Amino acid sequence: MPTEILMPALSPTMEEGTLAKWLVKEGDTVASGDVMAEIETDKATMEFEAVDEGTIGKIVVPEGTEGVKVNDVIAVLLEDGESADDITTSAAPAPAAQPTAAAEAAPAGGPDKAGSGAAPAPASPIKDGNRIFATPLARRIAQDKGLDLSQINGSGPHGRIIKADVENAQPSAKPAKTDTPAKAEAPAAMATGPATDVVLKTYEGRPFEEVKLDGMRKTIAARLTEAKQSVPHFYLRRDINLDALLKFRGQLNKQLEERGIKLSVNDFIIKACALALQEVPEANAVWAGDRTLQFEKSDVAVAVAIEGGLFTPVLKDADMKSLSTLSAEMKDLAGRARERKLAPHEYQGGSFAISNLGMFGIDNFDAIINPPHAAILAVGAGVKKPIVGTDGELAVGTVMSVTLSVDHRVIDGALGANLLQAIKNNLENPMTMLA
Repeated sequence: MPTEILMPALSPTMEEGTLAKWLVKEGDTVASGDVMAEIETDKATMEFEAVDEGTIGKIVVPEGTEGVKVNDVIAVLLEDGESADDITTSAAPAPAAQPTAAAEAAPAGGPDKAGSGAAPAPASPIKDGNRIFATPLARRIAQDKGLDLSQINGSGPHGRIIKADVENAQPSAKPAKTDTPAKAEAPAAMATGPATDVVLKTYEGRPFEEVKLDGMRKTIAARLTEAKQSVPHFYLRRDINLDALLKFRGQLNKQLEERGIKLSVNDFIIKACALALQEVPEANAVWAGDRTLQFEKSDVAVAVAIEGGLFTPVLKDADMKSLSTLSAEMKDLAGRARERKLAPHEYQGGSFAISNLGMFGIDNFDAIINPPHAAILAVGAGVKKPIVGTDGELAVGTVMSVTLSVDHRVIDGALGANLLQAIKNNLENPMTMLA
């Protein structure tokens, strides 16, 4: 029977996406591994590969459609001997979604799901709270054979369970049926401001332009609102004298000039934070609901501004890397972030983040923690200020103001103060970072 192709989850947190572009059309033959479509998540545009082989019998969701939920049917694949006449209403289109400008020129194909009376596509099985990815055909065969997909190892792309995996698997004894407690009712969403109609009425009669939110902006709004409302932030502030660092940086850059390497102050900040997390290991942790996870290595995320939002690519094992390696890696990640070409594993994870607005002339600010991180360092500009030298004499120095935003569930005041002191010591004594 025809196989339903479902909207894939291209990252652990993806709930919906935009079907940006179809690279196949109805009647095309595809094999496992062929790229069929480009799908936009809230962070990037990624290629979607075929898992099974067959012929594209029907494209259910047209390219340009936004808000396509994970596991919604987007197309139908026909096997040998099947034709379009074999497609039934089980392959109903995805729920109505707002099309982009590219899709508005033509109406979406297929019947309206609300009026088709069709059952929704079966969801991927769940094990220990993690989704198990399997093709629709593999799920149907597993159901017919009485197989538990959670006990089958997938050989498809990214571990996806495919037809061959379930055909070669043997049924296992079914666990005794237990009474499943009623699912708790989801808590009401937290208020995020006046309702849309109230705001529109308030400004009725005034000229304005409505700017549609894209997936990235919606995600930023939702996650940072949740973070600010649910994470108990507190803030620690220090001034850091950059004179020694700037002198040392100049010397290094002169020596590295022939190799085409130019270190930035931000490279030193990344290294200083990574080493500080090693010096204060209790702060190298994240919040995990009913526990904390403390890490051995320093994985540092760095905020990168892009058009319409930001990325936080993660520099893994930053404590082990040289300044020149960190500099090259950061330039590469930042460049690909601005082109939205980062893979999910490159911007997910980390235990600590850095947000530097100094290059924009901001003296100081407070950053919002990006859960599950336990802290984020907000970095301001280095500015000339009067300082008191070690000899008690008044002088002029370059001073940078930083603010450490801390999750009090993970890091207490004294621990946060120790972490910030370690960062300050590393930056004011930059040669020690090379030891």
